[in-house]
Amino acid sequence: MAGRLEGKVAIVTGAGSGIGRASAELFAVEGAKVVCADVSGAEKETAAAIGEAAVAVNVNVAVAADVERMVSVAEERFGRLDVLFNNAGIGGPKLLITEQTEENFDLVVGVNLKGVFFGMKYGIPAMLRSGGGSVISTASAAGLVGWPKNSVYGASKGGVIQMTKAVALDYATQNIRVNAICPGMVWTGLVPGSEQHPEPPADAFQPPQPMKRWGLSRELAAAALFLASDESSFVTGVALPVDGGYVCG
Repeated sequence: MAGRLEGKVAIVTGAGSGIGRASAELFAVEGAKVVCADVSGAEKETAAAIGEAAVAVNVNVAVAADVERMVSVAEERFGRLDVLFNNAGIGGPKLLITEQTEENFDLVVGVNLKGVFFGMKYGIPAMLRSGGGSVISTASAAGLVGWPKNSVYGASKGGVIQMTKAVALDYATQNIRVNAICPGMVWTGLVPGSEQHPEPPADAFQPPQPMKRWGLSRELAAAALFLASDESSFVTGVALPVDGGYVCG
């Protein structure tokens, strides 16, 4: 059977680790050619693990020229762009807003929100040249409900959700679907100890989510795959919680 992304070309930012790497690998398994983008250098490892169906691009998503180049690589190497997963993001320091610095604000908003803006700005025209496509962005449960000492991070992710809804309306009649996923607490590189343990150990702190466990990168990748594929052809403007019930708990 053909994969769910057979014949499609996808860009995944933040592909060096966590949700991004899991998504890049799953997209490739499902038939996509994948541009693996990251600022860390680890994008090379992800692309190498995938093989000929992938190419690595070192990208700072907060820099317009980098994102424009990333989209050009997709078109030049694979001939088109069908899926853009704006996944790259950072947490930033957890502080009261009176303790946050302008530098912290600019860094978090630059990566989390401006990076999504640049992805859409340069990715959507490429999709239109290909006849349409799917944009997915990683927001957060923190963009739907308040998290203590996460005012800047939450604002950046809330901005991603509102940008998603507005752009979905702008392109609803042009075969461009625009959605976001909203992870809860996921066992990724943002969690201390996750680098040593690919999955949560038995004695790991249990997050306050109704399912009483951490989310896993592969579970978020599965949600991204659904939104990337034609199975979600009538879905646009959605902020999909993938959070073990957190926002309704």
